[in-house]
Amino acid sequence: MQSFESLSQQFAERFSVDHFPATPPTLYDPNRYFLQLGGKRVRPVLCLMGNELFDDINPDSWEVATAIELFHNFTLIHDDIMDAAPLRRGMPTVHEKFGASTALLAGDVMLVAAYESLNRTSGRYVHFVNNLFNKTAREVCEGQQLDMDFEKQSSVSFEAYLQMINLKTSVLLAASLRMGALLGGAGERNQNLLYEFGRKLGLAFQVQDDYLDAFGDPEKFGKQVGGDIKANKKTFLLIHALEAATGGAASELRQLLDNDAPDKVARVTDIYRACGVDAWARELKETYYNQALGHLDDVAVLSARKAPLKELAAFLVQRDY
Repeated sequence: MQSFESLSQQFAERFSVDHFPATPPTLYDPNRYFLQLGGKRVRPVLCLMGNELFDDINPDSWEVATAIELFHNFTLIHDDIMDAAPLRRGMPTVHEKFGASTALLAGDVMLVAAYESLNRTSGRYVHFVNNLFNKTAREVCEGQQLDMDFEKQSSVSFEAYLQMINLKTSVLLAASLRMGALLGGAGERNQNLLYEFGRKLGLAFQVQDDYLDAFGDPEKFGKQVGGDIKANKKTFLLIHALEAATGGAASELRQLLDNDAPDKVARVTDIYRACGVDAWARELKETYYNQALGHLDDVAVLSARKAPLKELAAFLVQRDY
């Protein structure tokens, strides 16, 4: 098994080709701009790692990995529009730089490019890969809609938020691993275990993402710290704070959700700390992380072959950006 870093470098070299036509440049250059911002490329490399866990990398896995990364970037472009996010990876978002209408179309053709890559696959697994890709794409959209729905609701249960994150974030990580495992010839039980590993890892990843939005270093995080707080987004942290806060803290938190005070982010994070939300989030992250490792341990391959996936999992839940 190769390390995440090694496979990431190989994928980056293959992914650096131009995925779009030359004209009209006003449509395709925004996507070229967005892709050159980089990113961790976690999802496509998980596909490759899922394959290599069971066998040498199938050439189709490179095409599927490319489709996964293009699809993921399509979701990011559209998510940034919906969230009115000014920055992505420390740089202006596509809608900020090129306008919302162009960003919508750029995201659309990014999705088309993803399916073009997927259609270049061959072999006996194509039907299963296409079905899982489509199912996952639909679930990601469902998760995003739920996320927007929650913004209009005064309260959201922990269980409802968990389901939204499962759809919006976790299933793509999980499906990336399962598609790779499928292309590597894994049996159904191992595919399911690897899917659950990815799903629980996705939950831990999101807890960390929510945590960093409130408590991260803006220079490392690459996004606007406190963006979720400003947008009143329901996050693991806010949902728990609304349950845990009492007395004056509870009243102040409710008032802050109803206005855009200039010091809103600082005041909300102070309430989070007073309610122990930061420590609670770290503990919740560890719970999902340990559950993920349990599923990986049950995959029926030699333990040594799982080491790169364990190293990546540790990085994703301990990262500070």
